[in-house]
Amino acid sequence: MMSIRRRTLTLIIGLMLAGLAVISVLNWNDSNHEIAEIYDAQLAQNARLLQGVMRMPLASKEHAELYQAFNKALGEAVPKVDGHPYESKIAFQVWNRQGQVLVHTASAPSFGTPPGTPGFSDVVDLKNRQWRAFMLEDKQTDVRIWVGERDDVRSDLVDRILRHTLLPNVLGSLILAAMVWLAIGWGLKPLADMAARLRARHSGSLEPLQLTPLPSELEPMQAALNRMLAQIQEVMGRERRFIADAAHEMRTPLAVLRVHAQNLMEAGSEEDRRESLEHLIAGVDRASRLVNQLLTMARLEPQSAIPASPTIDLVATVRASLVQLTPWLLNKGLELAFDVSDEIGPVRVDSAAIDIALNNLVTNAANFSPKNGLITVRLNKKADHYELSVEDEGPGINEEDRDRLFERFYSRGNDQGAGLGLNIVQAIADRLGGQVRLENRTPSGLRATLEIFRGWTGNAART
Repeated sequence: MMSIRRRTLTLIIGLMLAGLAVISVLNWNDSNHEIAEIYDAQLAQNARLLQGVMRMPLASKEHAELYQAFNKALGEAVPKVDGHPYESKIAFQVWNRQGQVLVHTASAPSFGTPPGTPGFSDVVDLKNRQWRAFMLEDKQTDVRIWVGERDDVRSDLVDRILRHTLLPNVLGSLILAAMVWLAIGWGLKPLADMAARLRARHSGSLEPLQLTPLPSELEPMQAALNRMLAQIQEVMGRERRFIADAAHEMRTPLAVLRVHAQNLMEAGSEEDRRESLEHLIAGVDRASRLVNQLLTMARLEPQSAIPASPTIDLVATVRASLVQLTPWLLNKGLELAFDVSDEIGPVRVDSAAIDIALNNLVTNAANFSPKNGLITVRLNKKADHYELSVEDEGPGINEEDRDRLFERFYSRGNDQGAGLGLNIVQAIADRLGGQVRLENRTPSGLRATLEIFRGWTGNAART
């Protein structure tokens, strides 16, 4: 892509040259007209001067001598040291009433008959040369005075004048273009310095930029780059934490799986092999749950705002999640009940987040429920939010363990758990702007409640 400097210069120089071209055309036409007017005035003035000479009170003999003197003087009008090359291009002629030429220059054109009407006219002589002329009739002396100038001479003079006028403009424009180029380069120097600093940085450096002094136009760019670097640092930190957590938590399950596999190979009876195989399958299931929960945590960990979700039917979403969990619960010998109030309306919330939270709460309840126990899911409406509760008939929790249950990898009384379920639910609650509450039931059991605010639009958590 073309550089900013080149694009800006191309635009400025293009506009400047376009403006100069328009001004030059207008100047050319106006100057041509004005110069033509001046030359026309000179033709008329020369004719008036010649008229004044022709009106001198002289005798007839003296008039003849005057005409001879005129012709002799005008015949000597050739380019010399004391003359001008254009002198022979201007012609005079005087006719009497009979059409006899009284006075004329050597360069005067030849006409079959004297030109007709008085005033300015464009005429062509017998040699097909174009003339600009002025005709004056003097009734006092009964003569016709004609003063002419060849068009090629006049055009040459006009062209010379206009070239001398326009040439400084062209040269000035070139000089101005060079100055604009340097000025733009100077103006963009802070941007070039920023680019140079960025190129000089190490490819793995994520330190914020601290460029000072910085023009106000570049401050938003530096702030945006620093935000991007911070986000990259956060993403890389999440990846490092995920790798560390995965390495830490997968070490023990993999070691256990290896032990069960060795026991399976060394089993001496069918009963021992079956027992080792059951332990191996249970270990694989636990490792799968651990991997899934680690991936879920990695997806939920960013603290930035998530996009606003569409309005969903919360009851249908919860019911669909429970349908998926029912076969698994029945296989564990547990019963499932769903109690929902009639006032539940649509809500703008991420359905996937609700599904993940409900799965973890129900799974946690199932792990601590007794055989043939009942798990009850309730969805109730409050003043400004909904409450999704999962109740079990297990032993409940100790007050001293309440806060620790939301810590990562803290698992109480469940060897098959990864200690991530409630932490995931807490992360979802934070993103929904709500909270998770754990309450012991009477006589036994635990109620886990997730708040879902009806006005949630995907912004940051409530304060």
